[in-house]
Amino acid sequence: MTVAIVNPATGKLLEREGDWLVDEDGARFPVVNDVPRICELENYAGSFGTQWNIFRETQLDRPGVEEGPTERRFFAETAWNPAELAGLDVLEVGSGAGRFSQVVLSRTKANLYSVDYSTAVEANLVNNSDIAPGRFHLFQASIYDMPFPDGSFDKVFCLGVLQHTPDFERAVQSLVKKAKPGGEIVVDFYCIRGIWTKFSAKYLLRPFTRRMRQERLLGIIKGNIGWLIRAHNGLARLKLGALTRFLPIVDLRTFPKGLGAEQLREWAVLDTFDVYSPEYDNPQRISAVAKMFSRAGAKVAFAGTVETGYGPAAVVRGNRVS
Repeated sequence: MTVAIVNPATGKLLEREGDWLVDEDGARFPVVNDVPRICELENYAGSFGTQWNIFRETQLDRPGVEEGPTERRFFAETAWNPAELAGLDVLEVGSGAGRFSQVVLSRTKANLYSVDYSTAVEANLVNNSDIAPGRFHLFQASIYDMPFPDGSFDKVFCLGVLQHTPDFERAVQSLVKKAKPGGEIVVDFYCIRGIWTKFSAKYLLRPFTRRMRQERLLGIIKGNIGWLIRAHNGLARLKLGALTRFLPIVDLRTFPKGLGAEQLREWAVLDTFDVYSPEYDNPQRISAVAKMFSRAGAKVAFAGTVETGYGPAAVVRGNRVS
C-alpha cells in the first residue's frame, strides 16, 4: 500500500498481526473476511448492510457492456478522465456493494481505498476482489473516523452517501481532510429543490418505516411493489407524473432505460427500501454544500446539476487548498 493505515483516534500506524490490525500502544482492530473493521459492527448504517448483501449484483454494470449506467454516472459526476487516474491514490467513501468500486478498478489503473460503514463491505469484497487485487483496499469504517492520515489522497469521491450521515457538514470536512493539498473531492447528494421536496410519501412515512424491523419493511415493499409499479406508470402515462410523489415507491423515471420487467421490479424493491429504511435522510441545497466545501478548506470548482442518465444529480466538486 502507498497510503499508511492508522488508528483514527491517535494517528498511530497500524500493522497486520494475524487477524488484527495493531498499533504500538496495543490498540486492536479485527480483520474479518480479510476486511479490517475500524468501527463497531452494528451502527446506524445497518440497513445498507442488509440491502447490499441481498441485492449484491442488482446495480452492477453487466460484464462486457462497453459503458453501463453506473459507469456513465460515475464519469459524468466526477468529470474524471480514466487515463489520468493511473497510479493515483483514490478514496471512495460509502461504497455499498461496490458499483463504483467496480468502475474504478476495471476502467482505470488507480489505487482504490474503499470505505463503508456497514457490512456491505462483504458484498463489495465478493463483487470486486478479483478485478485488481493489488489496487483494491477495502475497510469497514465511519466517514468520521477513517484509518488514513489527513492529506493522503489525490482524489476523493462520495456518491449516494452524504444525505444518510448524521452530520452532513462534518462529513464534508472529513472528506476534504483526506485529500492532498490540491487534491480533488467530488460528492453528490439529495437536493432540496423547493418547498415540495419534503411534501411526499417518502418524508411522511419515513418516521415510521425507519423504525421498522428491516425484514418486515422489505417484506411489505416486496408484497406491494407490483401494484405500485402499475400505479406509477399509469400516472406517468396520464401525464400526472407529479402525483407519483405521493406513492410509497421510488421514482421509476430515474431508472436506466432498457431494464426488463424483472430487472425493473428488483431495482424498484431495492431503491424503495433504500428510500424508507435509512436512519438519516438529510437533503441539502447545492449552494449550502458549496459553502460547506469552502468552510472545510476546499476551493469549489463546480456546484450544480449533472445529467447522469438517471436524471439530474446535485454535484459539488472542489480542490483542497492546503
